[in-house]
Amino acid sequence: MYCKFIGKCSESTSCDRVIDVGSEWRTFSNDKATKDPSRVGDSQNPLLSDGDLSTMIGKGTGAASFDEFGNSKYQNRRTMSSSDRAMMNAFKEITTMADRINLPRNIVDRTNNLFKQVYEQKSLKGRANDAIASACLYIACRQEGVPRTFKEICAVSRISKKEIGRCFKLILKALETSVDLITTGDFMSRFCSNLCLPKQVQMAATHIARKAVELDLVPGRSPISVAAAAIYMASQASAEKRTQKEIGDIAGVADVTIRQSYRLIYPRAPDLFPTDFKFDTPVDKLPQL
Repeated sequence: MYCKFIGKCSESTSCDRVIDVGSEWRTFSNDKATKDPSRVGDSQNPLLSDGDLSTMIGKGTGAASFDEFGNSKYQNRRTMSSSDRAMMNAFKEITTMADRINLPRNIVDRTNNLFKQVYEQKSLKGRANDAIASACLYIACRQEGVPRTFKEICAVSRISKKEIGRCFKLILKALETSVDLITTGDFMSRFCSNLCLPKQVQMAATHIARKAVELDLVPGRSPISVAAAAIYMASQASAEKRTQKEIGDIAGVADVTIRQSYRLIYPRAPDLFPTDFKFDTPVDKLPQL
């Protein structure tokens, strides 16, 4: 806060002439009036070439606002470049996708920066901007430590999983960047939470998946399928049992994929559970599939 009389106001100084840095007007979304009382426009966007600084002329209501033919005398001219317009549309699409899967603002900001770099390099010319935006969102999630599966991104996008995967590889190559390898632990907490499983089952599933990888029981299997199989085994040993279909719907993998990974870890089941796990169903009574 600053004051023209005493400069910066400290906490120990009282001043009744503090400048209000809040919004100029109170604008309500359910207002029925066509006038917008705000005179300052949208916030500046540093990712656009002109900062998205523009002025919109409100709709005239008086006789002086129209010529003799009834046309408005004051009209808005589109000064935004085509590249900025394309990026604005992509940014809106990224925000929409992120909102649908409850991603925080820092993920959106990183995705926007990635898209801007790719768009300005023109390294993916010929690819749809929506596909590039979806792939950038997938990369941003992994770089920020909150990875999402291709199927999760595909579910909130209009692009196929295969096309997102292609753009993902091309973007990594074009930007000369990399992402950390995903592990079973990256998805375990979210999957178990969505399945409403207790903490004990989640910890057991995490332990089972980690031991299975350490013992090399699931070579070539994706971390998602291993996590799904570990959750199935842990839930079947507890009182909170979940079916393969329920787990598959949350994890985005087919029932047969869960069964294949489960069969690989089942023979070593006694060695995979944590020592303090409380069994509702003994290990030798677990489904053999």
